[in-house]
Amino acid sequence: MQIRSATFVISNSDVSKCPNSSLPEYAFIGRSNVGKSSLINAICNKKKLAKTSSRPGKTQLINHFLINQNWHLVDLPGFGYARVSKTQKKVFQKFITNYFKQRKQLVNAFLLIDIRHEPQPIDMNFMEWLGENYIPFSIIFTKADKLKPAARERNINAYTQKMLETQWEELPPIFVTSSLHKTGGEEILEYIYSLNQSLSETDLS
Repeated sequence: MQIRSATFVISNSDVSKCPNSSLPEYAFIGRSNVGKSSLINAICNKKKLAKTSSRPGKTQLINHFLINQNWHLVDLPGFGYARVSKTQKKVFQKFITNYFKQRKQLVNAFLLIDIRHEPQPIDMNFMEWLGENYIPFSIIFTKADKLKPAARERNINAYTQKMLETQWEELPPIFVTSSLHKTGGEEILEYIYSLNQSLSETDLS
């Protein structure tokens, strides 16, 4: 799938104010400093579509972008060690939770994970929460350019093994990306395209 157009639609912290549209949505979320904004910009081939910052936690709202006039990319606030107060973190948690539980247009959540680190409890807990709430999700490993192939494979295997050792009977789709080298984005877009096609076929049947 080629990105022909990518435009900002709206930012807000209230799920009820998200676009009143039946278009499918794909949400991107991950720990602070995981490289989410850079990945979104790389995927959409627009340098300043999502705001990037050297300070973790820059994204603090639900951001909707209209892609190719037929689906929404949703940029959600990062979680983890963002330099915000405990009160702000509770607010973020509340509207992120509300978004996932209430937004019927959501087709898939992409959970971004920094490939440089071993399995983090906060990521594993969030996966578990998504599973418990029956929210379809995929995993995107970011910053693949920071490690050599053997180290990348080792860290990915550590996550998948951890999942299989707990409550997961099968693994979600997994993508490995580098915003710097612009790799992995095409696979993500093809996956979104396939899901959109499945939705169209379901509507026609």
